Amino acid sequence: MTPPERVQQALAALGLPGRVRVFDEASTHTAQEAADAVGCQLGQIVKTLFFMAEGRPTMALVAGDRQVDTSALAELVGVGRKKLKMGTPDEVRDTTGYEVGGVAPVGWPQPCDTIADESLQRFDDIWAAAGAPNAVFPARTTELVLAVNAQWARIVKEPA
Repeated sequence: MTPPERVQQALAALGLPGRVRVFDEASTHTAQEAADAVGCQLGQIVKTLFFMAEGRPTMALVAGDRQVDTSALAELVGVGRKKLKMGTPDEVRDTTGYEVGGVAPVGWPQPCDTIADESLQRFDDIWAAAGAPNAVFPARTTELVLAVNAQWARIVKEPA
């Protein structure tokens, strides 16, 4: 089963109606590329960011037009700022089953701490990576956050 197929299976298991879209001619590796491919606002692209918090896998769902405030995230998950690290490509792949640039917020082999930034609430509909750097899926914001058992919190830097 390909990673996008695994994402589609996970969406079905979670009761989410979104269909994975795979682009032959376009990349969705970055938030801007994904927004261009699907024709939406940059903020509607969900960046699924993987961190290790003192060795504990942690997923942050962040709008494509925002940057994580790692101090705020560390405080929220109860570790010191220096104990929160971005996952290495090997940690990302081993924990999520996906490669960097295609990490989906669904279909992980095991659950982890999941935080969704409040800035996503600006949008009714969002798009997320679907397991490959050329695949995404649409979702209703609140439905996706609920399905992945995420906690809403303010974890981004203020936009400039």
